Amino acid sequence: MKAKEYIKRSIYFEKIRPLINQQLIKVFVGQRRVGKSNLLYQAIDEIKRLTPGKKILFVDKEDYQYDHIRDYHDLMAFVKREIKDDAEAALFIDEIQEIDQFQKALRSLLSEGRFDIYCTGSNAKLLSGELATVLTGRYIEIPVHPLSYLEYLTFHQLENTKEALQKYLVQGGMPYLIHLPGEEEVVMQYLKTVFNTILYKDIVSRFNIRNTNFLEALVKFIGDNLGSLLSAKKISDFLKSQRINISVQVVIDYLSHLEAAQVVRKVQRAEVGGKKIFEIGEKHYFEDVGIRNAIVGYRVDHIHKILENVVYNHMVISGYEVFVGKHDQREIDFMCKKGDEIKYIQVAYILAEQATIDREFGNLLKIRDNHPKFVISMDDVLPQTNRDGIIHTHLQTFLSEYQ
Repeated sequence: MKAKEYIKRSIYFEKIRPLINQQLIKVFVGQRRVGKSNLLYQAIDEIKRLTPGKKILFVDKEDYQYDHIRDYHDLMAFVKREIKDDAEAALFIDEIQEIDQFQKALRSLLSEGRFDIYCTGSNAKLLSGELATVLTGRYIEIPVHPLSYLEYLTFHQLENTKEALQKYLVQGGMPYLIHLPGEEEVVMQYLKTVFNTILYKDIVSRFNIRNTNFLEALVKFIGDNLGSLLSAKKISDFLKSQRINISVQVVIDYLSHLEAAQVVRKVQRAEVGGKKIFEIGEKHYFEDVGIRNAIVGYRVDHIHKILENVVYNHMVISGYEVFVGKHDQREIDFMCKKGDEIKYIQVAYILAEQATIDREFGNLLKIRDNHPKFVISMDDVLPQTNRDGIIHTHLQTFLSEYQ
């Protein structure tokens, strides 16, 4: 295969490096167009450096020349045709969910002990379910996300300025944007195209969706209600008030499909200081705020919702499990966990009124533990201030310095 040009994404490559030549299937999972293929190219270059003579076999299911590989029988036949019985090889499969019962082929190839296997997929639940069924303990998932803020600066060759941050809040972090003219109209049209591809290829076609109008309306409803506690019943009741009669179960199913395609992510509520996870009432955020803005429109009066989404994405990219915190009757925007580490975060646009200050800081002050607590806003705090142990910092500083 031809050498590919790419910008190295170190946050993921450092996870790949120790797994090269290990007898584990490496699965890169993420929304379409977030750059999973480029991570395969990075792994290929590293394998070529470590073992120059190793055979590389690349199957790209978005390339027409691989249309004949439709199920696991086709995949096995192709691999056996390309790789001699006594040869070792690195096998790369892009968008593997397009191959029916792919897990059977991967299990067989892995059992031979001579294949170093990597694949990507755009349906998280499909991959985890089908791989776990037959490959428990023999694969590892590496979630891949749109660009973090610092990656965005690197990709677009921008200085870390407030203007660059504003551009990121509008455009989001889809990697291919570096190849487009910077005009907002062009960017938004591209993001709409990406969304439509995900909607119709990864959801409508895969799950045999009939009510596409409702699916699109549901996505817009979530985009309008970022940061609000939602439930399937609440959504269904709202739709009924708009004379759209959709059952709670259909809402649940459609939300599940959107999550599987990683268009949106569900954030559950968890008790601060306890182990209780609440099953009712959760928030939803977009995997990429640029796609959200392309669908719903970017408006200044939505800025607080967008800030929350960006902070949530930042913490997920940084490896945290994120919850909405519940402390007595108070809500904490985010309670973030990574091992024994916990961070509490409140997000506001501008702390212009005393009531806003009292709410954002007051909710955190009630938590009596020593874990770091943050209020993140767009106020000019240089670089940060400390109030009763709570760090108040600008969004730009938080995205740049806190991982």
